[in-house]
Amino acid sequence: MSVRDVYSNIYSTFHSVRESLIPVLKNSKFKETGCLTPEEFVAAGEFLVYKCPTWSWESGLTEKNRDYLPKDKQFLVTRNVPCLRRAKQMELTEDDDETRQVNGEGDDEKDEDGWMYTHSSRVTKTMDEIAQTIMDDEEEEEKLKKNMEALNLDKDKQIPLDEIPDLDDIPDMEDEVVEEDDPAIAQEQQNDSNLSDNDKILQVRTYDVFITYDKYYQTPRMWLFGYDEQRRPLSSSRVFEDVNQDYVKKTVTIDTHPHLNMNLASIHPCKHAEVMQKIIERMGDGVSAGLAEKGQETGIRVDQYLIIFLKFMSSVVPTIDYDHTISA
Repeated sequence: MSVRDVYSNIYSTFHSVRESLIPVLKNSKFKETGCLTPEEFVAAGEFLVYKCPTWSWESGLTEKNRDYLPKDKQFLVTRNVPCLRRAKQMELTEDDDETRQVNGEGDDEKDEDGWMYTHSSRVTKTMDEIAQTIMDDEEEEEKLKKNMEALNLDKDKQIPLDEIPDLDDIPDMEDEVVEEDDPAIAQEQQNDSNLSDNDKILQVRTYDVFITYDKYYQTPRMWLFGYDEQRRPLSSSRVFEDVNQDYVKKTVTIDTHPHLNMNLASIHPCKHAEVMQKIIERMGDGVSAGLAEKGQETGIRVDQYLIIFLKFMSSVVPTIDYDHTISA
């Protein structure tokens, strides 16, 4: 057993004891602190599964079930998530914007425990941008719905049935065109015939991504289990290749999954509530008016928590592409 495994086991035991001493959060503190009750976590999970069916609930091991969560909804998982590049390939160049770090007091001074917003083609760098992106997506979706509802075909402009030409009267283009043999195409077809079906599929790393409820921090927690291009489990060091290097062995460590007998890479949840609270404050009542009903309080809804959570988690794992099908 390595030193890392010993440390992981000790920390997991410590965390389990500490978690058992903390009472279950009963009253909602979502907007005040960014924390979730178990019921709110389930509601947010249901919304995530509805919006992105690649996510699903699992029960895990019976002996590891938490009684404050439904037996069949202990944690969320999405499998076979592609990871096309290593995180190091996403590093900033001199021409890119500077990385911004926000500490617990909300200023821009460097703090080892602060939250880093890094550059990525699909990752926003500040909480304001995350909030704005979410609002823009909602407004665009609402505008599209309204346009579809307002769509009305003008019956006066419809072509009479007797004026529509018979398909049999339209000449077939293949009958009119005589194709010449192209040697380049012939060579390409020959090369394709020599390839097996597997050779034609792009082989990439994939990940199983888990989301659990952390009773101590009262927030979701993300876990990662990776496979190489041949579907063999990745070692810890290779998993860290797909993590932003600012977080390796600091925010992201190897810990024991609370519902499975597995040691996985985990993004530590100590800053999750704080970051979420700041996003809630910045969004304020900026939610699209079309999405709010009369008398309804505007802002981020608690069931949207995991959608937003996954968006800011992508700054830690910028190349694990779990976010591309999610829309809130």
